Amino acid sequence: MTPDYLHDDDKLHEECGVYAVHGHEGAAALVTLGLHALQHRGQEAAGIVSYDGKEFYNHRALGLVGDNFSSQEVIERLQGNMSIGHTRYSTTGETALRNVQPLFAELHAGGFALCHNGNLTNSQKIRDQLVMRGSIFQSTMDTEVILHLVATSIRDTIVGKVIDAIQRIEGAYALLCMTKEGVIAVRDPHGIRPLVLGSFEGGYVVASETCALDIIGAEFVRDVEPGELIVINDEGVQSMRPFPPTRKQTCIFEYIYFARPDSFIDGISVYDARKNIGKGLAQESHVEADVVVPVPDSGVPAAIGYSQESGVPFELGIIRNHYVGRTFIEPGQQIRNLGVKLKHNANKAVLAGKRVILVDDSLVRGTTSLKIVEMVRAAGAKEVHMRIASPPIGYPYFYGIDISKSKELLAAQMDLEEMASYIGVDSLAFLSIDGMYRAMGLEGRNDLEPQYCDSPFTGYYPTRIDDYQDHVVDVPKFKKPKKAG
Repeated sequence: MTPDYLHDDDKLHEECGVYAVHGHEGAAALVTLGLHALQHRGQEAAGIVSYDGKEFYNHRALGLVGDNFSSQEVIERLQGNMSIGHTRYSTTGETALRNVQPLFAELHAGGFALCHNGNLTNSQKIRDQLVMRGSIFQSTMDTEVILHLVATSIRDTIVGKVIDAIQRIEGAYALLCMTKEGVIAVRDPHGIRPLVLGSFEGGYVVASETCALDIIGAEFVRDVEPGELIVINDEGVQSMRPFPPTRKQTCIFEYIYFARPDSFIDGISVYDARKNIGKGLAQESHVEADVVVPVPDSGVPAAIGYSQESGVPFELGIIRNHYVGRTFIEPGQQIRNLGVKLKHNANKAVLAGKRVILVDDSLVRGTTSLKIVEMVRAAGAKEVHMRIASPPIGYPYFYGIDISKSKELLAAQMDLEEMASYIGVDSLAFLSIDGMYRAMGLEGRNDLEPQYCDSPFTGYYPTRIDDYQDHVVDVPKFKKPKKAG
């Protein structure tokens, strides 16, 4: 696992990515390619399960997809025309092989593989009930709760058992199951986590993002709808609606940060959304400057939009090293302090003597932003202004992101001036809540019925959060962000 000091502490670490192929020989090889395209959603571990009509095969490992699935021997062992896979960033459960998905178990109805992206908000409550009834858990993941619910359901069919299970869970999930009959895919009732359906050479593909369809040349068919369960078997695709209709509230962070820019989520281009966010940021909080510089890589589209709207030239004033991986150096304090330079370096030719606008997608804990600003000033910048392409994050998030306590969040502890002073900038501004919604093509946020899941900014949670009630802080510094005029 990559040491903590190499993580972008200012960044929200991704949740997970899921991928399935049905009806194509060598399905596991296609799943491997799909997981490469979803690597940004989780870098801790990866796993694949396949089925050849007789047996299930699986391979799970800690580390990157390319480190563990590049061997021809591994791919050839994962036989069959049906396969599901997963890339992991842990939101519940420690980093250990027992927590790598997909999970697999032999149930009364036969082999059953399961993986999911997201986070359940009542899994501990259900887990305690299951343990009291005699269930024995092998992992510390919320995903295993779903497996036990399926296994203990008294419904007659495997689809019925899955429906039984998902009707008991709360939270955000894009869920893939595989049995000898086919693949089952489910998107949570609010559609918080994305899921798409594609077709490929007579078979079908299900993925977290459209970019993972593109990598194998699959054709996008449609988004899996919120609250929809689809069954893919030799007869085709069957759609079911096991939940009553509810309001769609896709996680707004998919557009701000998580998804790859070349993906489409619910028909919206992620790249265009991020550029529009940058344009809105320039409209709301522009300051006179010489260059607009993104904090790579996630700040790039917003910085392009900011530059286009403001007329200030876009420049790559910070260069990212994309080849930082594991290190076997025992990190002393000096190495820890230099950790940010392993990932970023200032481009002095762009920054020296300039008034710089730094554009980043979010500000979480502030630690990396502080080091980036120090680096830019050391390169000779005359002024440094930070512009954040999202509202202040003042609330914890329980749907698949690693911020579960308000005390971790800078905006929950400081006001705007205090944050600016802490990270060392001449000025600091965030995108407004309504500005964020306008960038998505809406007039603003509907406070009575929010159009997206935006709980990190507003404290509004679209589902019950039984396991996390003690983590919610009622009045952070940015309880009511000022709306743009």
